[in-house]
Amino acid sequence: MARKGGKGKKPEEQLGGDGPSAAAAGGMKTYHEGERFPGRIGRTWEESEPAFPVPPEAPRGAPNILYIVLDDVGFGACDTFGGLVETPNITRLAGNGLRYTNFHTTALCSPTRACLLTGRNHHSVGMANITELATGFPGYDARQKPDKAAIGAMLHQHGYASFALGKWHNTPSEETGPSGPFDRWPDGPLFGFDRFYGFMAGDNNQWYPKLYAGREAIDPPRLPQEGYHLSEDLADKTVDFISNHASLTPEKPWLTYLAFGACHAPHHVWPQWIEKYRGKFDMGWDRYREQVLARQKKLGVVPANAELAPMLEGVPRWDDLSDDQKRLFARMAEVYAAYLSHADAQIGRVVEYLERTGQLDNTLLFVFIGDNGCSGEGTLSGLFNEGAFGTERPERVETLERNLQRIDKLGQPGSYNHFPVGWALAMNAPFKLCKQYTHFGGTRNPLVVHWPKGIQARGEIRTQFHHVIDIVPTILKAAGIEAPAVVNSVPQAPMEGVPMNYSFDDADAPTHHPTQYFEMLGNRAIVDGKWKAVTYHGRKPWENRAAWSFDEDRWEVYDLEADPTECHDLMARKDLSKPDDPAVKRMIHLVGLWWAEAGRYNVLPLDDRFQERLLGRAGLAQKRTRFAFGPGAVRIPEAAAPDTKNRSWAMTAEIEIPEQGAEGPIVVMGGDTAGWSLYLRGGVPTFCYNFAAVEYTYIRAPQKLGPGRHTLRFEFEIQPEHRTDTGKPVIYGAGGMGRLSVDGKQVAEGRIPQTMAFMYSLDETFDVGCDKGAPVTDEYEPLAAFTGKVVEVTVDLHPEAALEPARHTEAQVTQAMARQ
Repeated sequence: MARKGGKGKKPEEQLGGDGPSAAAAGGMKTYHEGERFPGRIGRTWEESEPAFPVPPEAPRGAPNILYIVLDDVGFGACDTFGGLVETPNITRLAGNGLRYTNFHTTALCSPTRACLLTGRNHHSVGMANITELATGFPGYDARQKPDKAAIGAMLHQHGYASFALGKWHNTPSEETGPSGPFDRWPDGPLFGFDRFYGFMAGDNNQWYPKLYAGREAIDPPRLPQEGYHLSEDLADKTVDFISNHASLTPEKPWLTYLAFGACHAPHHVWPQWIEKYRGKFDMGWDRYREQVLARQKKLGVVPANAELAPMLEGVPRWDDLSDDQKRLFARMAEVYAAYLSHADAQIGRVVEYLERTGQLDNTLLFVFIGDNGCSGEGTLSGLFNEGAFGTERPERVETLERNLQRIDKLGQPGSYNHFPVGWALAMNAPFKLCKQYTHFGGTRNPLVVHWPKGIQARGEIRTQFHHVIDIVPTILKAAGIEAPAVVNSVPQAPMEGVPMNYSFDDADAPTHHPTQYFEMLGNRAIVDGKWKAVTYHGRKPWENRAAWSFDEDRWEVYDLEADPTECHDLMARKDLSKPDDPAVKRMIHLVGLWWAEAGRYNVLPLDDRFQERLLGRAGLAQKRTRFAFGPGAVRIPEAAAPDTKNRSWAMTAEIEIPEQGAEGPIVVMGGDTAGWSLYLRGGVPTFCYNFAAVEYTYIRAPQKLGPGRHTLRFEFEIQPEHRTDTGKPVIYGAGGMGRLSVDGKQVAEGRIPQTMAFMYSLDETFDVGCDKGAPVTDEYEPLAAFTGKVVEVTVDLHPEAALEPARHTEAQVTQAMARQ
């Protein structure tokens, strides 16, 4: 365990803090836990000298560390960097700190966060992609490496307290359920945070989040009608964690990782915040980009020679849309902008607390304005309910007419909304493409750094090239701590990032990080000084397949000084058979450098598969057709729950009714986006099937249950239909008959016209005895629990299921991409 300035000192002299050590005060000799016992052991205690192990302490004056991570926010969104979305609190931090305009992410959330937390490249720590798309290769398995522990574990052994809050999407998806294992959870040994409060997913309902306190599934403290929103809750809990810590051990520095769900879909925010933006986006995405580029040049956050990169082919011009489309799409942008401004207000609340308590000056604070570029997964037309991806034909659910009828419900409980890809590209202005891509629209994100005690410069811009792997080395250098040689008894691999501290007070210093590779979903790039080579691998954000092979990729080359927004490809119309051409020679050098970096950092093998990635771990899970659950089985991810889609199935619930009767959900799958629920209403057994929040089927018993023990059974018999256009049976999303029995006697039946084909929800779960998230039906209250007793629930699945595995997994990829 290395510590700067500690060599040759006695343990008690190495201790930081303001008060004298026990030894210095004439008390017992102390030493750090894990070090050799410095006392003396004789035959009895009278002949021995004691020494007491104490936790290590941080170097004197080491700063607090605060990560603030926003999700899916592009370079051209916040007005801090020239956008049209008001973020006054971030702007205030930038005015008293630094704006970094040449800072880069990986183009997706899980990989970027892996870099932010470890100081290593995403392939180096196995996080090439989101956790749901892990495969069986070292760079792609989504399993945090023991020899590359994260910042929480590093600083823990140097006396820091640490807290993680909000979105956590860096635990293997199969390990996020209540049975763990928990080694790779935020408070597990590899990430090393002392406390966690947040959600274990890529996205989450901001009104009804699926929260964990540590490893315990909990309900939000309030309901939306009582004033609850997740962003506000995260700010509250951040202040609580830091305040409780500072009250007891003010001399001990802290590390806080605050990752908002904002602005990842669903875009959920209070109506009054949306109203502030009414009409502000009526100009459309084309003119938005023009206005933002002019503002960015005026602020100096892009060079004067920057041009607007071309829009992605296939995205319509705003002026070519119908009036109804413009009205709907503008409202979707208003909701997104309100969501971002609301998150900024919560940042302001945290900063105000730190300032009021005298902690802000010595807090090294990073505001990461996006973990990648803005998200293009909202399709060309936007979505009221991303759960539509789970249906057999999403276009029949997400129609313009239906969404116009629901326009005032966008962002509110019951919606799960996203905006069109045209707005995503606009929010990345002036750069090309968006999240998922290695052009700058996917990887160039604004960064604000604020540390009054450690940075003399105020309100200045920094243009040095940097990457998310540089944050951990920057923190260690600021704290006066060397990168640990051993964590959790495992020797550690070297840092791959470089400290940014040299740039804090020197705007003209050349970058210490001139070369960086990029790879995401088959898209590739490399920056080497002022040169960049990049490929677009032929897949649009809303598509699941690449249009060509890696051998058919065409490398583009850009001079970033002359062309900072990648508008003029130096390889356009070049003859590759002429290696003496300067542009061809430059391209050959850059591509060779990319391959060298790829071999060095576990990028190989190149993998542009999509649906097949989901099949890559299929053998790790046992295929079961019978499940038994006791009371208290809650927050079970859909992937680990009984798969009741595209097949016949049955469920039996043994329950006990008290003398006063019982109400509420007995067993539930999904939530308000789609799902099913078996429950009692007025004591009457009822089954509800929610099809994508547009069609509800209720199958209800004729009378209420009396006190005592009862057996409820629901059976679904799938009834595939024949399509007239193909003559083939339709099993995906096919309807069927639902039958409800009480104590062995059928009491009700009804036809469920259509069912969810590929998923019920992006974040809801399977729960016994309650409905833990947004309710499947409004026939009971949110977060309702069964007031009787659930003895046991069994589920039996018919062995036949989907008939087209490739198509099924392709739809699953669409869902996984929506979770990024």
